[in-house]
Amino acid sequence: MMLLSPWVRAIALILSWLAWVLAFVVRRSRNHEKATQIDRKARWGIVLQMAGYFIASTHGPKIWISDLEIWRAIAGMFFALLAIALAWSAVATLGRQWRVDAGLNEDHELVRDGAYRLVRHPIYASMLGMLLAVIFLVGTLPGWPVAIVLFVTGLEVRVHVEDGLLRARFGDRFTTWQRSVPAYLPLVR
Repeated sequence: MMLLSPWVRAIALILSWLAWVLAFVVRRSRNHEKATQIDRKARWGIVLQMAGYFIASTHGPKIWISDLEIWRAIAGMFFALLAIALAWSAVATLGRQWRVDAGLNEDHELVRDGAYRLVRHPIYASMLGMLLAVIFLVGTLPGWPVAIVLFVTGLEVRVHVEDGLLRARFGDRFTTWQRSVPAYLPLVR
C-alpha cells in the first residue's frame, strides 16, 4: 500500500479550498444588485451544511500527522477538482444574480446555461464535492457519515427554498426545467 506524507493532505486541502473560494471572490459580478425578495429559511440549511463540514474536518493531531493512502488522495482531489470547476462555471454563469441568501432580483432570470444544464443547483453540487474531498482526505468514522447526513439535510432545505422562489416567479417555465434537470446530482432525480 502506497502512502503519502501528511503534508500532502494539508497542502491538497488548503489549495483546493483556496481555488474553490476564489471562484466566489474573483468571478462575482461587480454589478451585484440587492435582492427584492429573500427567504431566510434557507439559512437553516447553511447552518446544517457548515456543521457537516465541521464534523468532517475536525480531528485530533493523530489524523493530521498520519500518512495518507494514495487512493484517498486521488479520490479527494478528483472531487475537489470537480467542485472547483462547477463553482467557477456556476458563479460566472449567474453573474450579478449570485448571492449567499436564497433570493431574487427585480429582473431575475431563470439561468439554464453552463453548469445549469447539468443540475439546477451547481454551486450546491460543488459544495457537496468539497465535502467529499474533505472526507476522502481527512474523514474518519463515525464522523463522515454524520457529516454527510447533516450536509445533505441542509442542502435539501436550501434546494426546497430556492426551488419554491423560482417556481413562484417563473411558474411553468421552472416546473418544466425542474422535471428535466436534477437538483444537484447529475442523473439523480
